[in-house]
Amino acid sequence: MDQDTRKKNLFILSELVKKGIKLKYRRSYLGIIWSLMEPLLTMIVLTIVFGTLMGYKEKTFPVYILSGRLLYSFFSQSTTAALKSIRANAAMIKKVYVPKMLYPLSGILFNYVIFLISLVVLALVSVVLGVFPTVYLLQIFIPLIVLFLLSLGVGLILSTVGVFFRDMEYLWNVALMLIMYTCAIFYKTEKLMGSKWGFVLKLNPLYCVIDNFRSALFGEPMNLKFLLYATGFSLVCIAFGTFVFKKNEDKFILSI
Repeated sequence: MDQDTRKKNLFILSELVKKGIKLKYRRSYLGIIWSLMEPLLTMIVLTIVFGTLMGYKEKTFPVYILSGRLLYSFFSQSTTAALKSIRANAAMIKKVYVPKMLYPLSGILFNYVIFLISLVVLALVSVVLGVFPTVYLLQIFIPLIVLFLLSLGVGLILSTVGVFFRDMEYLWNVALMLIMYTCAIFYKTEKLMGSKWGFVLKLNPLYCVIDNFRSALFGEPMNLKFLLYATGFSLVCIAFGTFVFKKNEDKFILSI
């Protein structure tokens, strides 16, 4: 790929990202401010419900919930956007040649931008509730990068499958529900990890990412086993997703 083509593709990608952000908040009075308010309101509701039901009285429990919720929401929204990306841009694909991989990639990227903005809320809530930065906070960029890679890998696979199997959208919604409950968003894992069901969490790479993110946030060293597993899983997904996507992209036009 020559330099001019690379610049052209980067420009197209940036325009697709801008388009995704604009469409997400189209007809919304609050606009991108909603990306700050929604996780905050969700945190309050989940804290009241699960804090009461499960007896979690810690002052920092809302930070625990919010951190898990933000990472899961990004994964859910970005992979769903990638899944729908080829069909959503069918008209453009039929008229103009654009490297098709830019469509799922833009779906991941524009959600990542919104996710990074929403971390402002997490920072403010953390300070208010007494979770102050430590030296371990420097490692928080690692799970953030792994989260992006994981979403990209899964998104590439879904974007290909979604073209030929339309029911994948409904199946993925069910899968996301299962993933959510095994991410320990609103419950602590101490007792579960010591039981025979602890392996369910460990097999979920998204939980491994969330756990390491929380470790950095709360001033603890990361779990290296979780890091290696989640990173390896993400890279395998990217390799497999890229292979499957490239092999089938010329057939997309016949199914959209």
